Amino acid sequence: MLDYINTHFMTFTLYATLFIEATGFMHVCYLIRDLVHAAAGKEFQSQEPPKTGMTWFFHWGRVLFSMAVLCFCLAVTIEAILNGQTTMWDAVPGWAAVI
Repeated sequence: MLDYINTHFMTFTLYATLFIEATGFMHVCYLIRDLVHAAAGKEFQSQEPPKTGMTWFFHWGRVLFSMAVLCFCLAVTIEAILNGQTTMWDAVPGWAAVI
């Protein structure tokens, strides 16, 4: 692990992950976290103060953006599978590939 930390590839990986976090592509996980806490009937506890104002707006804006990207990718993938535009074995029907 120490060999990885002292390389330029680690720096690239760090900046790539910071970019992904800043754009909000993975913010749908916060929605899932909130839904699981609501289903369990427990309040989410955090050391951070509650989001207000523009912070709240940008947080939920990123969550909605992430959800839209996820739904689009899922729709494209399912469409390609059902149209047979994949490298799935010929013996497997499209509906089974989705499952």
